[in-house]
Amino acid sequence: MDTKHSPSIESDHQYFLNQALKQANNAQNEDEVPIGAIIVNKANEIVSVGYNKKEGENNCTRHAEIIAIERASEKISNWRLTGYTIYTTLEPCIMCAGAIVHARLEKVVYGAKDLKWGGHSSITNIFDLNLNHKTEAIYAQNELCSGILTNFFKKKRK
Repeated sequence: MDTKHSPSIESDHQYFLNQALKQANNAQNEDEVPIGAIIVNKANEIVSVGYNKKEGENNCTRHAEIIAIERASEKISNWRLTGYTIYTTLEPCIMCAGAIVHARLEKVVYGAKDLKWGGHSSITNIFDLNLNHKTEAIYAQNELCSGILTNFFKKKRK
């Protein structure tokens, strides 16, 4: 699963968000809300991926970010993901933002805002709380990340 990439920081964000979008497509193919996440190490290698599985597993905690965190922790045999970055297509919800901080992820980069559940800037900011670990949060707007969600819900409402 190690996929290495090494361009500039801004193009890194878009490249890795596009990789997370591939996971969102997997979710959509399973009639799940299309949200995907990937975790990248300091060498810019993808170490884990995840996508929403709430409906299929009938479990409200099966968010893309949680699944990616679980898989990364299993792969490196450590729950501390210090120095790793998570890329997710949607602003992490409050639950996922808490898990990101608990996992000690260095950064979270997301491509679309979540005006209903957002844990970075839309509803609250978990990452600015006075906790024992600080995670940098970056909104790297990506129209494909918001578009896949908009289209999914338009189809659901028909």
